[in-house]
Amino acid sequence: MNLSAVSTTQIAIVIAVAVLVAVGIAIWLFVHKQRRTKRLRTQFGGTEYTRAMEEDGTRRKAEAGLDKRTDRVESLHIRPLGPADRARFVESWRRVQARFVDSPGGAVTEADQLLGDVMSTRGYPVSDFEQRAADLSVNYPLVLENYRSAHEIALRQTRGQASTEELRQAMIHYRTLFDELVGEAENARAKAAAS
Repeated sequence: MNLSAVSTTQIAIVIAVAVLVAVGIAIWLFVHKQRRTKRLRTQFGGTEYTRAMEEDGTRRKAEAGLDKRTDRVESLHIRPLGPADRARFVESWRRVQARFVDSPGGAVTEADQLLGDVMSTRGYPVSDFEQRAADLSVNYPLVLENYRSAHEIALRQTRGQASTEELRQAMIHYRTLFDELVGEAENARAKAAAS
């Protein structure tokens, strides 16, 4: 093809096709990003998604971090509790709740430790709180904020700064996560569906 023989019309067609391809790619990238954002917001919940955005500064970094959390948890060997472990933990929880009347602060501390034991038995690493919370955010985003609140109250309690009402609220928050981790909420839904 002789370059001098290329007409203005042909050049215009090539440019138009190139522009259309570029616009198509830009639209595809935009839609892909929007879908990813929607998926992550749904998976992690609005609160945890917003927390990630605030901590990481940009949407791209926050979303990459949330994807890394998912990959990390998928690489762990998380397993449901067996019936014996479930029964043992449920009984331990009953004892912790009963202790609340006489020692609210001690009961909150025990509840936090019991949740760590449940997590460990299920296969979650229980190194530090932030890592535990990040791991839990993948599978339990709806109760994660409760866990964060309960943990904050437990920390204030160790400094003698939490009221009995706050400690009661911490126990309620811990119970919500406990039910999810031991499968009590799942068992209750299954029994209700069978009725």
